[in-house]
Amino acid sequence: MTVTGIITALIVGLIVGALGRLVVPGRQNIPIWLTMVIGVIAALLGTVIANAIGISTDTPGVDWGELLIQVLVAAIGVALVVGVMGRGRRSTL
Repeated sequence: MTVTGIITALIVGLIVGALGRLVVPGRQNIPIWLTMVIGVIAALLGTVIANAIGISTDTPGVDWGELLIQVLVAAIGVALVVGVMGRGRRSTL
């Protein structure tokens, strides 16, 4: 992978992670770096899922079907991480 590919993956991961975070209701107390990691993983996993179900990723322009899958995977990832991180904290009222 080239430097340009790594930078592109980080940018796409940040965008996909942020969109996934916006889809999840409520407040998410996770750092931006963790959102970016979730986004990069979701972007890669979403592309694999899109290819597996037959959504073509070789279309000119934005592939909305693949992007939708990536955002859904990111939302699931954010929700899982928030749920796991939230279990270790106690609410102080």
